[in-house]
Amino acid sequence: MTIASIEQRIQDLGEWFQNLRLDGVQTAPNHFLGDYPTVKWREFAHAIPADLTGWTVLDIGCNAGFYSHEMKRRGADRVLGIDSDARYLAQARFAAEVVGLDIEFRQMSVYEVPQLAERFDLVLFLGVFYHLRYPLLALDILHAHAVGEMLAFQSMLRGSADVKAVAHDYGFNDVALFEQETSPRMYFIEHRYAGDPTNWWIPNRAAAEALLRAAGFQITDQPEPEVFICRRAETGPPLRPTPQEVPWLKP
Repeated sequence: MTIASIEQRIQDLGEWFQNLRLDGVQTAPNHFLGDYPTVKWREFAHAIPADLTGWTVLDIGCNAGFYSHEMKRRGADRVLGIDSDARYLAQARFAAEVVGLDIEFRQMSVYEVPQLAERFDLVLFLGVFYHLRYPLLALDILHAHAVGEMLAFQSMLRGSADVKAVAHDYGFNDVALFEQETSPRMYFIEHRYAGDPTNWWIPNRAAAEALLRAAGFQITDQPEPEVFICRRAETGPPLRPTPQEVPWLKP
């Protein structure tokens, strides 16, 4: 394709959230976060294996496919990107075609992941969590159905970045925990945040860590303030709902 045709196609596909370079043409050069998500990726790229030969990767909320590209360039055998937004998927398919990367894209939400009936060596769950109405359910689904080895999790965080140990139980009248800024907290967005009506729940760092553990993941690294690298425990915590109570959690 000519540079002119690439530029025209980028324009035809609408506003891009990810700034990709397609034969030198940038898709979102004026992004309010700068050269995004490249600036983010640079902060945690070292935490993902440099050689993914033989790995399968699931990129949830893939958007225009930036991270899918990076995984394929590291040699992943199979990369599947999913997103609920058809426009982003059209952008992703076009971008992969231009750069010549063999990546599969499907329109589906994180709640539909059990339909894949497949576990992946690496699951990317980046920039999705706070857009979900049912975020812990999503993590439970990933533990039960998608993550085979490693989970890379990223969420917008607000509130205190400090984390303090909490007890395994508290008395009914012990309310001090709820007044501490360092307690695990999720902030609910009723209307909009940053002009985005899809922002629903924003955790502080303590809540992000607690939610990951509650879903059965072990945090092994935090290479960037919002990014957590996790391993999947073979079983979730003992207080998980039974498959009879929540059928979609059944492996």
